[in-house]
Amino acid sequence: MDLTAATADETAPGTPPPLGEHLRSPRLRTAMLVQQEALQAARDYLRGEGFTELLPPLVGPVTDPGGRGAKALDVDYYGHPYKLMTSAILYKQASLRGFPRLFYIAPNVRVEPEETATTGRHLVEFHQIDVEIADASREDAQEIAAGLLTHVTEHVWTAVPELLTGLGREEADFADVRAGKYDVRTHEEAVARLLSLGHPQNPDGEIDWTGERILSLESDRPFFVDDYPKGSRGFYDREDPERPGVLRNFDLIAPHGYGELVSGSEREADYATLVTRMRESGENPAKYAWYLKEAREGIPSSAGFGMGLQRLVRFLTGLDALWQVSAYPKLPGVVAP
Repeated sequence: MDLTAATADETAPGTPPPLGEHLRSPRLRTAMLVQQEALQAARDYLRGEGFTELLPPLVGPVTDPGGRGAKALDVDYYGHPYKLMTSAILYKQASLRGFPRLFYIAPNVRVEPEETATTGRHLVEFHQIDVEIADASREDAQEIAAGLLTHVTEHVWTAVPELLTGLGREEADFADVRAGKYDVRTHEEAVARLLSLGHPQNPDGEIDWTGERILSLESDRPFFVDDYPKGSRGFYDREDPERPGVLRNFDLIAPHGYGELVSGSEREADYATLVTRMRESGENPAKYAWYLKEAREGIPSSAGFGMGLQRLVRFLTGLDALWQVSAYPKLPGVVAP
């Protein structure tokens, strides 16, 4: 594989035009019609699996600490320093006490590093299909994530095939997704493959964006990457009790270069372990007082994931960048209405 070509290919063409021009674009209209079908299918599938949809909070005293340089935006909430949600994961865990199978269509705001503006895969504002399951394993969450992607893809190709073919998508390219055929590899195996191709992947960290795309380009079907190393993900990802240093988590990678669609894990719910993990990751437990209070009182063990809605629509439509499937795109580092 030509790694130089793979890296150069990562740059999405152009930037969003003026908002009025963008909103009048036939391409955006097509993408939004696909998005509404995807959302209907996602809701139908999850409700059929016994999930309850809740509306997520938009601000709170603390949010997911994030990673890869992304930051939260501060909000003055009656004199208190609150955050816009970068992820609703902490609220998902707390909500399990009343809703053991729940999902959100959750808006997220992350101030991504400016260099991510050219990846085609990052926006400051985006949405996730956020799912959480009480008393579940990683494998339970993966089964729901795979079923969700399969169902949404099947529905869109059945309901509006002309929209996808009009964008140049070929139905044959989705055969494995619609058949529910998904592969699984470990983080260690993914790193070994990248190193064998000459890509300098850190074995102790996240698969970087270029490496993720290389692996995605190699595959004709979606695949899971399991077992990220401790320290590469948030304090809420549960460490494997039988393999210290390995997390019970996963990503779901789309084929043909579209990259990560889903990130999920088994969750840590034990109060003392959460405090220890926060300190290990450089977080101040005092910031998470409300969440730790819930944990002390007994958050159920769980597993869950977030599926990027715009990434899902981009995968279905085959468009070059997330801004093309967002009505009001905000690229990292670009001031926009």
